[in-house]
Amino acid sequence: MSDVLLQALTLVLDPYVLLVVLVSGAFGMFVGALPGLTATMATALLVPITFFMDPVPALAAIVTASSMAIFAGDIPGAILRMPGTPASAAYVEDSFRLGRKGELNLALGIGVVGSAIGGLFGVALLIFAAPLLAEFALNFTSFEFFWLAALGLSCAIFIASDRPLKAFVALLIGLGAATIGLDPAAGAPRFTFGSTELLAGVPFIPAMIGLFAISEVLRGVWKISSAPRVGETPKVEGSIFGKAAPMLWRYRLNVLRGSTLGSLIGALPGAGADIAAWMSYAVSKRFSKQPEQYGQGHAEGLVDASAANNSAVGGSWIPALVFGIPGDSVTAIVIGVLYMKGMNPGPTVFLQNPQLIYAVFVIFILANLIMVPLGWVAIRVAGRILRVPSGILFPLIMTLCVVGAFAMTNSVYGIIVMLSFGVLGWFLEENGVPIGPIILGLVIGPLFERMFMTSMIKADGELLAFFERPMAAALGVLVVLIWSLAAIRALRLSGAWLLTRR
Repeated sequence: MSDVLLQALTLVLDPYVLLVVLVSGAFGMFVGALPGLTATMATALLVPITFFMDPVPALAAIVTASSMAIFAGDIPGAILRMPGTPASAAYVEDSFRLGRKGELNLALGIGVVGSAIGGLFGVALLIFAAPLLAEFALNFTSFEFFWLAALGLSCAIFIASDRPLKAFVALLIGLGAATIGLDPAAGAPRFTFGSTELLAGVPFIPAMIGLFAISEVLRGVWKISSAPRVGETPKVEGSIFGKAAPMLWRYRLNVLRGSTLGSLIGALPGAGADIAAWMSYAVSKRFSKQPEQYGQGHAEGLVDASAANNSAVGGSWIPALVFGIPGDSVTAIVIGVLYMKGMNPGPTVFLQNPQLIYAVFVIFILANLIMVPLGWVAIRVAGRILRVPSGILFPLIMTLCVVGAFAMTNSVYGIIVMLSFGVLGWFLEENGVPIGPIILGLVIGPLFERMFMTSMIKADGELLAFFERPMAAALGVLVVLIWSLAAIRALRLSGAWLLTRR
């Protein structure tokens, strides 16, 4: 263990890796601080660059940028009432009203310090839980992995979305796209229409860049004429940490509760920081002595939610590293990067490349430690960041996307895939359909199909074999229970709708 940790430290403390951490941290702060440009988009824009990096600096760039972007979304929320990322939307009203009361430094100070504390808590859970779960998961067979894949797909619909039917449609799109290419069992071409490029399937990285980056560019261009101009923004005056530290100490139990809840929710496949922030804010309001103050510029809910959203980042890596099932859209991208680097996520990665896994742990700790000084700088220059003209920003993002998609396939095919999924993602989101399940379908779909076909061959077509092993039976019952509850809920909603139509 000590040798592995020493190797990990040697890998991370390389000057090049440290430079990558610093630059990607600043990039994540910049993207997160711009309203509408999410942490997922920051990660997606970095993927083409990580293609040319070794595994450790590539993972360092993604870990640092996503962590920084989650916090940086608090900055435009507090100043302009425009959350930079969905994870900041839960408490934007409180942070904005605190700013209007002259407490902008308090709101942003709680955000940066609370996010760093929550992030470190999530990393601690990741370091403790991931190796134990990986050792346990080494006994898994194709039956268990099939049910885990089914659970990941189910959680994406029924836990991570308040629109399960639309999420189900998005998931079907992702699963359908995942079937393009060669059949994993027979090796026969499927839905290729004679195209040799489609034999390899839909390339994940261009599709992901299109869904998250191009769709945002299209949305921004579409609404650019009606977007309000950013006028004079309020300035942060005085010490950022002077009032935040006593407030965090006063609500220290809230910090612990938010960090714990965020880590656990982040570990659910398909959940992530957005759900963690909303649930933590709701729990905080439920148990507060002053619930009527929430939404009026009260710091208590801000403490809970800011700790929860960053602790969920570490938690979301647990299912991604241990089972190869993404905890959120960022870790879905991470899984694609791991495959690209020849590191198949799952329990065996802890045996084959333990030094790389522990390097990720060290990078997480380092990223959350430098969040405070980088956050301080970002808060001080927030006014200038928020004035970046859209006429400069959108063409720059578009250029990066085109170059990145071309680099992934070394052909125009990657650009076509990227643009197609970009238009699709924009159209779906404009009609209230979430695009996260599409990525989950693309990532988990091949695993789901491969494990099903392997298990059916082992069981000679006997479906009861999926419930013969104790762990497979437990996971199978859990999945069936989730499906049953979802079906009952859908029937009730349908019945209520029919009654209102009469």
